[in-house]
Amino acid sequence: MKIFKNIIISLLVIIGFLYLLLPVGFGIYASVRLPSSVAYPPEGFETITLNTSDGVKLEAWYKPSNNGAAVILIHGATSSREGVRSYATLLADNGFGVLAIDLRGHGKSGGEANAFGWKSVLDVGAAVAYLSNQDTVESIGGLGISLGGEALLGAISAYPELRAVVSDGATHRSIEDYLILPSRQSLIRSWTTRVMYSSVRLFCGEKPPLTMLESISAAKENKLLLIAAEDEGDEVEYNNIFLEAAGERAELWVVPKVGHTGAYERYPEQYGSRIVNFFRSSLLNN
Repeated sequence: MKIFKNIIISLLVIIGFLYLLLPVGFGIYASVRLPSSVAYPPEGFETITLNTSDGVKLEAWYKPSNNGAAVILIHGATSSREGVRSYATLLADNGFGVLAIDLRGHGKSGGEANAFGWKSVLDVGAAVAYLSNQDTVESIGGLGISLGGEALLGAISAYPELRAVVSDGATHRSIEDYLILPSRQSLIRSWTTRVMYSSVRLFCGEKPPLTMLESISAAKENKLLLIAAEDEGDEVEYNNIFLEAAGERAELWVVPKVGHTGAYERYPEQYGSRIVNFFRSSLLNN
Protein backbone atom coordinates (compact mmCIF):
# COMPACT_ATOMS: atom_id res chain seq x y z
CA MET A 1 0.00 0.00 0.00
CA LYS A 2 2.85 2.37 0.83
CA ILE A 3 4.55 1.59 -2.48
CA PHE A 4 1.31 2.33 -4.35
CA LYS A 5 0.95 5.62 -2.50
CA ASN A 6 4.53 6.60 -3.37
CA ILE A 7 3.90 5.80 -7.03
CA ILE A 8 0.80 8.03 -7.08
CA ILE A 9 2.69 10.86 -5.40
CA SER A 10 5.56 10.49 -7.87
CA LEU A 11 3.17 10.59 -10.83
CA LEU A 12 1.48 13.71 -9.47
CA VAL A 13 4.85 15.39 -9.02
CA ILE A 14 5.86 14.54 -12.60
CA ILE A 15 2.53 15.75 -13.99
CA GLY A 16 2.75 18.94 -11.96
CA PHE A 17 6.27 19.55 -13.22
CA LEU A 18 5.46 18.91 -16.89
CA TYR A 19 2.12 20.68 -17.06
CA LEU A 20 2.56 23.54 -14.58
CA LEU A 21 6.07 24.20 -13.30
CA LEU A 22 7.88 23.73 -16.63
CA PRO A 23 5.63 26.04 -18.72
CA VAL A 24 5.56 28.61 -15.92
CA GLY A 25 9.36 28.40 -15.89
CA PHE A 26 9.43 29.14 -19.62
CA GLY A 27 7.13 32.10 -18.97
CA ILE A 28 9.50 33.45 -16.33
CA TYR A 29 12.49 32.91 -18.64
CA ALA A 30 10.73 34.86 -21.40
CA SER A 31 10.13 37.73 -18.98
CA VAL A 32 13.70 38.14 -17.74
CA ARG A 33 16.28 40.27 -19.50
CA LEU A 34 19.29 38.15 -20.41
CA PRO A 35 22.87 39.41 -20.85
CA SER A 36 23.65 40.10 -24.50
CA SER A 37 26.90 41.53 -25.80
CA VAL A 38 27.02 43.81 -28.83
CA ALA A 39 30.42 44.40 -30.40
CA TYR A 40 31.59 47.12 -32.77
CA PRO A 41 29.41 47.95 -35.80
CA PRO A 42 30.15 46.25 -39.13
CA GLU A 43 32.32 48.22 -41.53
CA GLY A 44 30.47 51.24 -42.89
CA PHE A 45 27.83 51.22 -40.12
CA GLU A 46 27.35 53.65 -37.27
CA THR A 47 25.65 53.19 -33.91
CA ILE A 48 22.49 55.27 -33.48
CA THR A 49 19.61 55.59 -31.00
CA LEU A 50 15.90 55.51 -31.88
CA ASN A 51 13.00 56.68 -29.73
CA THR A 52 9.71 54.78 -29.71
CA SER A 53 6.32 56.45 -29.33
CA ASP A 54 6.12 55.21 -25.73
CA GLY A 55 9.51 56.63 -24.78
CA VAL A 56 11.80 53.58 -25.06
CA LYS A 57 15.31 54.11 -26.43
CA LEU A 58 16.43 51.53 -28.96
CA GLU A 59 20.06 50.99 -29.93
CA ALA A 60 20.78 50.22 -33.58
CA TRP A 61 23.36 50.01 -36.33
CA TYR A 62 22.73 52.04 -39.46
CA LYS A 63 24.30 52.22 -42.89
CA PRO A 64 22.86 54.64 -45.47
CA SER A 65 21.43 53.33 -48.71
CA ASN A 66 23.32 53.38 -51.99
CA ASN A 67 20.34 52.33 -54.12
CA GLY A 68 17.39 54.17 -52.59
CA ALA A 69 16.08 51.23 -50.55
CA ALA A 70 16.66 50.41 -46.88
CA VAL A 71 15.89 47.29 -44.86
CA ILE A 72 14.96 47.06 -41.18
CA LEU A 73 16.81 44.05 -39.78
CA ILE A 74 15.53 42.35 -36.61
CA HIS A 75 17.11 39.55 -34.57
CA GLY A 76 15.56 36.56 -32.81
CA ALA A 77 14.36 36.16 -29.22
CA THR A 78 16.88 36.81 -26.40
CA SER A 79 19.43 37.86 -29.05
CA SER A 80 20.50 41.27 -30.44
CA ARG A 81 21.72 42.89 -33.65
CA GLU A 82 24.97 41.03 -33.04
CA GLY A 83 23.10 37.87 -34.04
CA VAL A 84 22.25 39.30 -37.47
CA ARG A 85 25.64 40.82 -38.28
CA SER A 86 26.16 38.60 -41.33
CA TYR A 87 22.71 39.50 -42.70
CA ALA A 88 23.52 43.19 -42.27
CA THR A 89 26.74 42.79 -44.24
CA LEU A 90 24.96 40.85 -46.97
CA LEU A 91 22.39 43.59 -47.52
CA ALA A 92 24.89 46.44 -47.25
CA ASP A 93 27.26 44.80 -49.73
CA ASN A 94 24.40 44.79 -52.24
CA GLY A 95 23.72 48.51 -51.90
CA PHE A 96 20.81 48.47 -49.46
CA GLY A 97 20.63 50.73 -46.49
CA VAL A 98 20.39 48.68 -43.29
CA LEU A 99 18.90 49.56 -39.91
CA ALA A 100 19.64 46.68 -37.52
CA ILE A 101 17.84 47.29 -34.23
CA ASP A 102 17.87 45.75 -30.79
CA LEU A 103 14.25 45.18 -29.83
CA ARG A 104 13.20 46.59 -26.44
CA GLY A 105 14.48 44.48 -23.59
CA HIS A 106 17.18 43.00 -25.85
CA GLY A 107 20.81 43.87 -26.48
CA LYS A 108 21.60 47.44 -25.52
CA SER A 109 18.07 48.81 -25.91
CA GLY A 110 15.96 50.03 -23.02
CA GLY A 111 12.54 48.74 -22.07
CA GLU A 112 11.21 45.68 -20.31
CA ALA A 113 12.07 42.18 -21.46
CA ASN A 114 9.55 40.05 -23.33
CA ALA A 115 11.05 37.31 -25.47
CA PHE A 116 7.88 37.21 -27.57
CA GLY A 117 8.06 40.91 -28.46
CA TRP A 118 4.50 41.85 -27.57
CA LYS A 119 5.28 45.58 -27.94
CA SER A 120 7.55 45.19 -30.93
CA VAL A 121 5.07 46.97 -33.22
CA LEU A 122 6.21 50.18 -31.52
CA ASP A 123 9.85 49.29 -32.14
CA VAL A 124 9.16 48.62 -35.81
CA GLY A 125 7.32 51.94 -35.91
CA ALA A 126 10.37 53.78 -34.59
CA ALA A 127 12.53 52.15 -37.27
CA VAL A 128 10.06 53.02 -40.03
CA ALA A 129 9.88 56.62 -38.82
CA TYR A 130 13.66 56.95 -38.78
CA LEU A 131 14.12 55.60 -42.30
CA SER A 132 11.23 57.68 -43.62
CA ASN A 133 13.17 60.79 -42.61
CA GLN A 134 16.38 59.81 -44.43
CA ASP A 135 17.03 61.61 -47.71
CA THR A 136 18.67 58.55 -49.27
CA VAL A 137 15.69 56.25 -48.57
CA GLU A 138 12.87 56.01 -51.11
CA SER A 139 11.49 52.60 -50.12
CA ILE A 140 11.58 50.45 -46.97
CA GLY A 141 11.69 46.70 -46.42
CA GLY A 142 12.23 44.39 -43.48
CA LEU A 143 14.10 41.16 -42.75
CA GLY A 144 13.33 39.36 -39.51
CA ILE A 145 14.82 36.19 -38.07
CA SER A 146 12.49 34.09 -35.88
CA LEU A 147 11.04 36.62 -33.40
CA GLY A 148 12.17 39.36 -35.78
CA GLY A 149 10.04 37.87 -38.54
CA GLU A 150 7.08 37.62 -36.18
CA ALA A 151 7.54 41.25 -35.16
CA LEU A 152 7.51 42.38 -38.79
CA LEU A 153 4.52 40.23 -39.76
CA GLY A 154 2.66 41.59 -36.76
CA ALA A 155 3.45 45.16 -37.81
CA ILE A 156 2.78 45.20 -41.56
CA SER A 157 -0.88 46.16 -41.20
CA ALA A 158 0.16 49.21 -39.15
CA TYR A 159 2.96 50.32 -41.48
CA PRO A 160 2.19 50.16 -45.20
CA GLU A 161 5.59 51.83 -45.69
CA LEU A 162 7.03 48.32 -45.27
CA ARG A 163 6.71 47.46 -48.93
CA ALA A 164 8.53 44.13 -48.69
CA VAL A 165 9.18 41.82 -45.75
CA VAL A 166 11.23 38.65 -45.44
CA SER A 167 10.26 36.49 -42.45
CA ASP A 168 12.59 33.59 -41.65
CA GLY A 169 11.28 31.10 -39.09
CA ALA A 170 8.06 32.71 -37.82
CA THR A 171 5.59 30.47 -35.96
CA HIS A 172 3.65 31.88 -32.98
CA ARG A 173 4.17 34.46 -30.24
CA SER A 174 0.84 34.27 -28.35
CA ILE A 175 -1.77 31.65 -27.58
CA GLU A 176 -4.00 33.22 -30.24
CA ASP A 177 -1.25 32.71 -32.81
CA TYR A 178 -0.62 29.18 -31.59
CA LEU A 179 -4.24 28.13 -32.00
CA ILE A 180 -4.54 29.01 -35.69
CA LEU A 181 -3.42 25.45 -36.44
CA PRO A 182 -6.40 23.09 -36.07
CA SER A 183 -4.10 20.39 -34.70
CA ARG A 184 -3.18 22.66 -31.77
CA GLN A 185 -6.68 23.57 -30.66
CA SER A 186 -7.51 20.74 -28.25
CA LEU A 187 -7.01 21.57 -24.58
CA ILE A 188 -4.74 18.58 -24.11
CA ARG A 189 -2.45 19.67 -26.95
CA SER A 190 -2.46 23.35 -26.04
CA TRP A 191 -2.46 23.21 -22.22
CA THR A 192 1.25 23.81 -21.57
CA THR A 193 1.40 26.56 -24.19
CA ARG A 194 -1.63 28.24 -22.62
CA VAL A 195 0.06 28.13 -19.23
CA MET A 196 3.32 29.52 -20.67
CA TYR A 197 1.68 32.47 -22.42
CA SER A 198 -0.52 33.17 -19.39
CA SER A 199 2.66 33.30 -17.31
CA VAL A 200 4.25 35.73 -19.76
CA ARG A 201 1.18 37.95 -19.54
CA LEU A 202 1.33 37.85 -15.74
CA PHE A 203 5.06 38.45 -15.33
CA CYS A 204 5.41 41.04 -18.12
CA GLY A 205 2.18 42.85 -17.35
CA GLU A 206 1.41 43.10 -21.07
CA LYS A 207 -1.44 42.02 -23.33
CA PRO A 208 -0.74 39.91 -26.42
CA PRO A 209 -0.57 41.92 -29.66
CA LEU A 210 -2.63 41.59 -32.81
CA THR A 211 -2.06 38.13 -34.24
CA MET A 212 0.21 37.75 -37.22
CA LEU A 213 -2.62 36.20 -39.21
CA GLU A 214 -4.86 39.21 -38.56
CA SER A 215 -2.06 41.60 -39.47
CA ILE A 216 -1.25 39.76 -42.70
CA SER A 217 -4.93 39.63 -43.66
CA ALA A 218 -5.41 43.36 -42.96
CA ALA A 219 -2.32 44.44 -44.91
CA LYS A 220 -2.97 45.04 -48.60
CA GLU A 221 0.23 46.16 -50.29
CA ASN A 222 3.19 44.52 -48.53
CA LYS A 223 4.99 41.79 -50.45
CA LEU A 224 6.16 38.83 -48.37
CA LEU A 225 8.85 36.21 -48.66
CA LEU A 226 8.19 33.55 -46.03
CA ILE A 227 10.98 31.14 -45.17
CA ALA A 228 10.38 27.90 -43.26
CA ALA A 229 12.74 25.08 -42.32
CA GLU A 230 11.73 21.70 -43.71
CA ASP A 231 12.92 19.92 -40.55
CA GLU A 232 10.55 22.03 -38.42
CA GLY A 233 7.11 20.67 -39.33
CA ASP A 234 5.10 23.22 -37.37
CA GLU A 235 7.10 26.03 -38.98
CA VAL A 236 6.00 24.86 -42.42
CA GLU A 237 2.37 24.51 -41.25
CA TYR A 238 2.21 28.02 -39.81
CA ASN A 239 3.80 29.61 -42.84
CA ASN A 240 1.43 27.82 -45.20
CA ILE A 241 -1.43 29.51 -43.33
CA PHE A 242 0.35 32.87 -43.57
CA LEU A 243 0.84 32.26 -47.28
CA GLU A 244 -2.85 31.55 -47.80
CA ALA A 245 -3.82 34.71 -45.92
CA ALA A 246 -1.46 36.89 -47.98
CA GLY A 247 -2.46 35.43 -51.33
CA GLU A 248 -0.61 36.44 -54.48
CA ARG A 249 1.55 39.02 -52.76
CA ALA A 250 3.48 36.30 -50.88
CA GLU A 251 5.74 33.38 -51.64
CA LEU A 252 6.95 30.56 -49.40
CA TRP A 253 10.39 28.99 -49.53
CA VAL A 254 10.56 25.71 -47.61
CA VAL A 255 14.29 25.14 -47.17
CA PRO A 256 15.29 21.45 -47.26
CA LYS A 257 17.42 19.70 -44.64
CA VAL A 258 17.71 22.59 -42.18
CA GLY A 259 16.42 23.37 -38.71
CA HIS A 260 15.00 26.62 -37.38
CA THR A 261 16.62 29.66 -39.11
CA GLY A 262 19.44 27.46 -40.42
CA ALA A 263 18.98 28.30 -44.09
CA TYR A 264 21.58 31.07 -44.40
CA GLU A 265 24.30 29.04 -42.72
CA ARG A 266 23.66 25.92 -44.82
CA TYR A 267 22.96 27.60 -48.16
CA PRO A 268 24.66 31.02 -47.98
CA GLU A 269 24.82 31.70 -51.72
CA GLN A 270 21.28 30.57 -52.49
CA TYR A 271 19.89 32.35 -49.44
CA GLY A 272 21.74 35.56 -50.19
CA SER A 273 20.71 35.56 -53.84
CA ARG A 274 17.07 34.92 -53.02
CA ILE A 275 16.88 37.66 -50.37
CA VAL A 276 18.69 40.25 -52.47
CA ASN A 277 16.64 39.51 -55.59
CA PHE A 278 13.40 39.70 -53.61
CA PHE A 279 14.27 43.14 -52.24
CA ARG A 280 15.51 44.35 -55.60
CA SER A 281 12.30 43.37 -57.36
CA SER A 282 10.07 44.68 -54.56
CA LEU A 283 11.82 47.89 -53.49
CA LEU A 284 13.76 49.22 -56.45
CA ASN A 285 12.14 51.08 -59.31
CA ASN A 286 13.48 49.31 -62.36
